[in-house]
Amino acid sequence: MDLRTVQTTYANVQYYVGGAGPDLVFLHGAGGVTGDDPLLAELAKSHRVYAPLIPGYGDSEEAPEIRDMLDFTLHTWDVAIALGLRDPVLVGHSMGGMIAAEMAAVQPRDVSRLALIAPAGLWDDAHPIADLFATMPYEMPALLFHDVEAGAAMLTAGRNVTDPNFLQTYLVANARQLGMAGRILFPIPERGLSTRLHRIRARTVIVWGDSDRLIPPVYAHAFKKAILGAELVSIPEAGHMVTLERPRAVADAIDALH
Repeated sequence: MDLRTVQTTYANVQYYVGGAGPDLVFLHGAGGVTGDDPLLAELAKSHRVYAPLIPGYGDSEEAPEIRDMLDFTLHTWDVAIALGLRDPVLVGHSMGGMIAAEMAAVQPRDVSRLALIAPAGLWDDAHPIADLFATMPYEMPALLFHDVEAGAAMLTAGRNVTDPNFLQTYLVANARQLGMAGRILFPIPERGLSTRLHRIRARTVIVWGDSDRLIPPVYAHAFKKAILGAELVSIPEAGHMVTLERPRAVADAIDALH
C-alpha cells in the first residue's frame, strides 16, 4: 500500500491506497493501521482501497477543531470528497466502525454498501465494554485476540511488554493517537448512535469475532436489530482483532456486499 497525503479543511491527512476494483474506504480502530495490514492486503485483491488515518495518527496533522462525533463524521466525509470518491464501499473496524455507521446515518443516500467490523458506539450496562484507556500493554493480547500468544507476538514483535523502558516508549507513542480517540470513546463510546442507526439505508454486513472480549458479541445483535436488513457474520476463533486473526474471512464477508 502506498502512503499519500490529502488536504481537508482542517488538516493534511495521510492515507494508504492500493489495489484495483470498486472504491472502498477503510476506517481504522483506536490502534491505528499500517500499510502492511493483512486485511487491507486482502481487500486490495478486489477493491481500490483507501485507508485514511484519523488526525493525530501517523504523521497526519492533529486537528483541535475535531472535537465530537459530528466533527469526526463530517471530517471523514470531507476526506472522501477530497479523494474524489462517490459511494465507496464503507468499511470500519471498532472506533472506525462507529464513525462509518454515523456517516451512513447522517448521509443515508450517499452510502449503499456498509461493513461494520466489531464497531463501537453502543452501550449496555449489563455488558460493559472494557476500558481501553485503563489497560496496560501486557493486558492487551488477552483482551483483543482469540489466540493470546499469537496476538502478543503480533502486537509486540518479540519485545518485553513488562519492561519499563518499553512501557515508557509505548505510552508516549500512544498518547497522541489515544488522546484523539478519547474524544469519542472516553469514558464510554456512547454518543447517541443508537438513536440514529435506523436512518441507515445501506446494504449492511456486521462482522464479529466470536471471542471478542473488548466489545462482547452481544453488541453484534444490537446493531443487527437496529439497522434495517443488516446481515451478521460471526467468525469463530477470532477476537476483537478479527481483522488480523481472520482477514480472509472478513474480506469474504465484505465482498459479498456486491
